[in-house]
Formats: sequence, structure tokens, C-alpha cells
Amino acid sequence: MNVREFDRYKRILLEKQQELSAAAADPRAPVPPGGTAQGDLIDQANADSEAELEIRLRRTDGRLQRAIEEALTRLRDGTFGACQRCGQRISKARLEAVPWTRLCRNCKEHQGT
Repeated sequence: MNVREFDRYKRILLEKQQELSAAAADPRAPVPPGGTAQGDLIDQANADSEAELEIRLRRTDGRLQRAIEEALTRLRDGTFGACQRCGQRISKARLEAVPWTRLCRNCKEHQGT
């Protein structure tokens, strides 16, 4: 990987990290209350669903934040772009789509099997 590509991926990762941090720090985005006895049953079910969805989104953002931090560490260590399972280069197309990925496409496909 040349210096220009290195800097580009670093910039992309830092921008995504900043975007996630800003969303997490937004005090206007509290988790909607669930389990309340206000409104009819449909209102209560909707409130519960919204609360559950928000919790899942925050968990996903947390995992993505950790993946980005790990990718930045790999950039510093010089291991960015190498599959952590097989050691092969991760394709440029995959890195463009998911720059925080740890696995090449083949290893990712076989991960669940």
C-alpha cells in the first residue's frame, strides 16, 4: 500500500469515527422510553419497538467504533489490508466498501460455516 492510499484510508476511518462519536454524543437522541403504560396497547408496543431499535443501533455503532479503532491500529502497525485469518491481501474493492474489515471476502464467507 502506498502512502497516498494509506492516508486516504486513514482519513476515511477517522471521518467515520468522528461521525459515530458525534451521533453518540448528541443529547437530543435519547433512547425512547419503553415499557410505559401510557396510551393504548398499540402506542405501548410502538414505544417498546422504538426503544429496542435504538438500543440495537447503539450496540451496532459501538461494534463499528471498535472495528474502526482496530483498523486504525492496523494502519499504524502496517498490517492494514491483510486478512487476519489467511494473511492474504484484502481486495481493494472490499477495502473501499468496508475499510474497517479484518477479513478477505473468502474468509468472511466461510466465517459463518
